[in-house]
Amino acid sequence: MKKIVTTIVFFCALSIASAQTPYLKAVNEQIKQVENSLAGWFVVNGKANNILDRMAFFKVKGLSIAVVQNYTVVWAKGYGWADKAEKRPVTISTLFEPGSISKSLNAVGVLKLVQDKKLDLHTDINDYLRSWKIPYDSLSKGKKITMAHLLSHTAGLSVHGFPGYARNSKIPSLPAVLDGTAPANTSAVRSEFEPGLQFQYSGGGTTISQLIVTDLTQQPYDQFIFDNVLKPMGMLNSSYSQPPAKEKLKNVATGYRADGTEVEMKFHVYPEQAAAGLWTTPTDLCRYIIETQLAYEGKSSKVLNQEMTKLRLTPYIDQSSALGVFIDNHNGFKYFQHDAGNEGFRGAYLGSMEGGNGVAIFVNSDNVNILPELLNSVASVYNWKGFDKPVSIALKNIPDSLSQKYVGVYLYEGLIADVTKKPDGLYFWTGGQDAKMYFTSDKDFINMEFLAEKSFLTDGHGNVTGYGRKANGKEYPPATKITRVDTLQAKGGQLNNFGWHLLETKRFDAAIAYLSRGIELEPNDIAAFGNLAHCYLFKNEFDKAIQLYRAFLAKKPAEEAYFKSTIKQDFDLFRGKGFDKALMDKVTAALQL
Repeated sequence: MKKIVTTIVFFCALSIASAQTPYLKAVNEQIKQVENSLAGWFVVNGKANNILDRMAFFKVKGLSIAVVQNYTVVWAKGYGWADKAEKRPVTISTLFEPGSISKSLNAVGVLKLVQDKKLDLHTDINDYLRSWKIPYDSLSKGKKITMAHLLSHTAGLSVHGFPGYARNSKIPSLPAVLDGTAPANTSAVRSEFEPGLQFQYSGGGTTISQLIVTDLTQQPYDQFIFDNVLKPMGMLNSSYSQPPAKEKLKNVATGYRADGTEVEMKFHVYPEQAAAGLWTTPTDLCRYIIETQLAYEGKSSKVLNQEMTKLRLTPYIDQSSALGVFIDNHNGFKYFQHDAGNEGFRGAYLGSMEGGNGVAIFVNSDNVNILPELLNSVASVYNWKGFDKPVSIALKNIPDSLSQKYVGVYLYEGLIADVTKKPDGLYFWTGGQDAKMYFTSDKDFINMEFLAEKSFLTDGHGNVTGYGRKANGKEYPPATKITRVDTLQAKGGQLNNFGWHLLETKRFDAAIAYLSRGIELEPNDIAAFGNLAHCYLFKNEFDKAIQLYRAFLAKKPAEEAYFKSTIKQDFDLFRGKGFDKALMDKVTAALQL
């Protein structure tokens, strides 16, 4: 009975949260169609999914969406909880922290400086930096990094993204972040290869662009972007202030992890504002989409003129990565987009290069999987050019005796996949994605999140040996089932990543085996030592764990503060997942974290 009551309360809240803005009958019908047409690249028996069902399936607490048609926001709507404990529903005014979407608006601000002749895209960034300089070394091969490199992720720099900081933590300055010194919780931003060679996503590079803006304008970054980008576009509810101003906190969504647990202290703080610090709503972000579309066509110039907008939307070196934005080609029709992920938040926006269509979607969850399904629904209902309709398939239920044979670990092209059994069926994990398996025969299966069609392979005795893979009619090398870990060979970092996955799912013995093999093959993979220590800790082998933690901290004495911060950050995550708090407290005291 308790479960039924909880469900009723949940759906009542969804109704309250959704009833926010009255629309004309035709628009309400479109909203209803979008809500009931969620699908990946396939649908089961021609039947798409309902938005509330998918939110429940993915454990998404709250969702907010706004849709653009003919250069106008035609509707916006919120679903679920901005904060479940406070019984605060999502409304169209609820603020989300959609991570890397920040980079798109940052690029607009930087290009405004270029347009105003205060900055050159192709000049050495050290000519503009005052409070910090990039320390060029032999890896940059004598080539200079430019702002164009930073905005297009072609600078050859390290640090993909940032985990943020708990609200009660000491927040580092930008130079400390860029040098990886305490209290920063990420490593130094440095060259990994020469600039201009190839694409490599770097939030670290975007953070350098933030410092250039503040050094050049002598203004706080959030103030400059609000005055010169957000306000002119009409994004008056948005801000790069970190943390948000006190008067806005009542309207801020709380972040939740993929399992539905709340992020510690509601949300993280990001001093790396340009890379991850924007707080906004889908409606505000759609105003940016519309202004971009109009400026691209020469019909508006609230911030950037047509020439600068076209430059911003032109890929630079890489075929997709432009300046703060990515260009997608859907069957010959181009769209500009960026997705995002902060701790407890995910988001995405997409706008057409012609015709004035677009969408912005945010969730206060680490689970991103509902976003592409909802995007496909919008594209289908509004007949966006270039988007394929989902394929209809028929499913087959397989017996438990057969499904149990498929459970195991597999290797494909040096990457690791994991098939596990859950109450509602088999799941396929790889690359951090855990996807439900849908069977079309006793051996053939597909996943909503992956395009490949897969088929389990067996030997003459019926033993599962691996699975075949095919995508878009092309056959790929088959995966093999792993039977021995001690002889396993995988791509760099894979064994540590898989060991972390096993650790998170509390399969400690298996995690120890894979992490140990990873350390054997890659003795310089320092993170694996820390993860191995976690495994022994939660196996309650405290002395072994402490020995490994100390070895982890001793690997690079100059970065001890960073490594201690990493352990604390991991512990924050484990506490949210219900790991033994007493054991973590014991380590915290022993290592003086």
